[in-house]
Amino acid sequence: MSILRSPQGCPWDREQSHRSIRFHAVEEVYEMIDAIDSRNDEELAEELGDLLLQVVFHCQLASERKAFNFEQVARRIVDKLLRRHPHVFGNVKVRDVDAVWAQWEKIKVGEKRGASSERSSALDGIPRHLPALLRAQKLLKKARKAKLLPPGKNTPEGPGSARDAAQSLWKLVERAQVKGWNLEDLLRLETDRQERNMRKQEMAVSSLSRD
Repeated sequence: MSILRSPQGCPWDREQSHRSIRFHAVEEVYEMIDAIDSRNDEELAEELGDLLLQVVFHCQLASERKAFNFEQVARRIVDKLLRRHPHVFGNVKVRDVDAVWAQWEKIKVGEKRGASSERSSALDGIPRHLPALLRAQKLLKKARKAKLLPPGKNTPEGPGSARDAAQSLWKLVERAQVKGWNLEDLLRLETDRQERNMRKQEMAVSSLSRD
């Protein structure tokens, strides 16, 4: 990658930036998922390599501006795995998977405290570029953990089975298409609205607790 980015390298690679290739990694992740679902190890190995290339590319770009390099990125993930698994690499005892998750979240909060990326809200940390449905699901999951869902929304009325839910979604997509609506955009906008309301509720609760 260093050679490709050099003056004697590839004109296309030399023109790229973090921003210009930022969505390439998203595409590679979806191709990796397809390979996993196809149970094709040869394809999976290839797609993992393509995904790794995105990491290498970004590391090269960063190293050129002396921000960080591949070795530092690898070291960070090793340190993170050690730090977030004290029940494996330390003396902490955990009862079950739920305890592991609770411990993980607590450690994450401690890591972010005082940093520029500190998360002041329980709803922070959801990538805005996630597909709309996945983002909505993650927001609901975080809101439920933080007890930000109003009474009645914890057990919403709806389809009686997973198949019913799938068919309801399909019919909704059909109706929206006839109307000329883009459900991806509409759900994204509604998720933004719900998140704003949840954050206001969170701030109100926080203010009351301080008083």
